[in-house]
Order: sequence, then structure tokens, then C-alpha cells
Amino acid sequence: MKNTPFTEKHIALGAKMAAFAGYNMPISYTGINDEHQAVRTNAGVFDVSHMGEFILKGENALDLIQRVTSNDASKLTAGKAQYSCLPNNEGGIVDDLLVYCIEENKVYMLVVNASNIEKDWNWISQFNTKGVEMHNISDKTCLLAIQGPNATSILQPLTEVDLVNMKYYTFAKGTFAGVPNVVISATGYTGAGGIEIYFEDTDGAADKIWDAIFAEGTPKGLKPIGLGARDTLRLEMGFCLYGNDIDDTTSPMEAGLGWITKFTKPFTSSELFAKQKAEGVTKKLVGFEMVDKGIPRHDYEIKDAAGNVIGRVTSGTQSPSMQKAIGLGYVKTAFAAQDTEIFIAVRDKALKAKVVKVPFLS
Repeated sequence: MKNTPFTEKHIALGAKMAAFAGYNMPISYTGINDEHQAVRTNAGVFDVSHMGEFILKGENALDLIQRVTSNDASKLTAGKAQYSCLPNNEGGIVDDLLVYCIEENKVYMLVVNASNIEKDWNWISQFNTKGVEMHNISDKTCLLAIQGPNATSILQPLTEVDLVNMKYYTFAKGTFAGVPNVVISATGYTGAGGIEIYFEDTDGAADKIWDAIFAEGTPKGLKPIGLGARDTLRLEMGFCLYGNDIDDTTSPMEAGLGWITKFTKPFTSSELFAKQKAEGVTKKLVGFEMVDKGIPRHDYEIKDAAGNVIGRVTSGTQSPSMQKAIGLGYVKTAFAAQDTEIFIAVRDKALKAKVVKVPFLS
């Protein structure tokens, strides 16, 4: 099992640790609800250094990205980022990812899910027929996500980059806590605002940055946050988690990701997705909230009033912000309309729920 440069700090802080995507990661410190509310109301720090990062360079870098991703990366200018996915040949999703444009048409950083690093690298590499320079910098890249409504104001004294006015899905390079060449971005996965910082752990950079963040932030209520609260935060926003809500068998059109599926250029499975857009899909990912008492969990069956199975739950939790049970799941398209009554099979009971609009938290 791998460690991140911050593993010892998590343990020293009393974090509950567990294996995640081959890494020893903090799941919680003071409890998921407490950490969740800290991010929603103030600010918290996530160690997400397990994520993968690839650099693609060269005159054909954009062409390669365009062929393997669903979104239109030609729209990106330097300093802008984009959410996208890597479709497979059967109309499923290899992974979802972020595309950062470092130098227009020439240099890009792709940020991929920790569990899919090798899979994504191999997938993209098979399409690299025009000599694009590819570098897997995952093992040497640290990534901290500092999220919450007060995150940018708390951290502003640590950098000359204007954090407070950084627009969503943009980024800049600068010095942070005395460490040069740090990529600072605003592409958060919590819906609470904030930034992410990417840097290499050379000359003690990881310790320096972590210590500076908490020296600045602790007096202002900044807390370390585990992956447990990251999951409840993203679910309240209706954000997909790879392996739960999207995978090799789900299409972006079924997952409500038509907005990152652009038919301005050909890409893997683009003809199939265009057909799905024109003709419709047979299942859709929907948000739902429980009417009856009970918590939906991954892979629970979803049924209609007559007891017929119409789908399955992909993510579910008791929302700390809303104090009600919520979930995401795929259902037959006939049951996807807002306010449709559905039933979640919890043990031997069918508990009533209703389809709602996402994000759950506005």
C-alpha cells in the first residue's frame, strides 16, 4: 500500500485510515458529519495526492486529447480547465477527468482518478500515433484541495496569486507558502468553493506547504478533512463518482453528462452518443430523496409500485446538510421524471422515495 507525503501527518492527527485505490488514506478525523459541516460553513483540507496526473506535450497534444475525450478541448485557452470523460469503444466511460490547458495547443495536464491511473495511461497511449510526448507525473505530484466558502480568504496571505477572485475552472502558476511552481486551480468537487494546489515534493515542499496552511488556517477554524466527508459533499451536489455512478458500462448521455459530450469533432464512440442523443436512452441517472425512513446504499435495487425492478442505486447517504437520506441511481427512462415515486429495496422492505432535481443542495 502506498503512502502520500502527508500520511504521517494524518496519523499524528488521529485520522481513521483505510486503503483507498492502493493508498493509505484518511477517511475521517473528528467524524464525517463534523468535517462535512466544516467545509460547508468554513474551510477544510483534503489530501488527494493519490489522484493521477499526466502531462501531454507537442504540436499534436490537442489532437490526441480531442480524439480520446468527449468534451471540446479546443475551447481551452492557457489557464483554463475543463471537465471531460474518456469514452470506450462500446459507449461506456473509461474514466472522467480534468483537462488543464498549460500552453494552448501544446501543453496539457490531465487529472485522472487514482484507481484508473494505469488503465487511463494505457488507454490514451494506444491512440498516441503522432508522437505526443507523454509523462506520467502521478507519483511525484502532491495535491491538496482546500475547500469551503472561507478557503480562499484564509489562504490568500500565502501567495501572490489572486485566490479570492479566481474564477471557477481556471488556474494559475505561482509561489505558494514560499514554494515555487505551484499550480493553483479552482475546480472543486464539493460545491463549497475553494482551491486545489499541485506541486512536487522536493526540498521538503510538502511539509512546508502543509504546515503553512495550518499555521494560517487553524486560528480561523480550518480543519483536516477525510475522504468520507468528500463523498457526502460531492453527493449533495450530484457529482458523479467513478466506479459508482459512472463506469465502463454507462454512457455520458445516460449519466446526464451530455453537457460534456460535444459533437464538434469526432472522438471515441461519438457516433453512438449522437444516436443516443437523437433517439433517447433506455436508462437515466437520477437523484432521489427518501420519503420513508432508511438510507439507500450502492447496488440496492430500485423498484416500481408493483415491485418490478427498474434500476439500481449507485450512491446514497444521509445528507449532513439536509438531514435527509438522498441518493443517485439509474432507472428506466419512464421513471426518470421529477417527482416520480420509486421504491428502494432495503433488506426485505420497499421504502418509498421520489425523484428530485440535482444538485440536492442549491
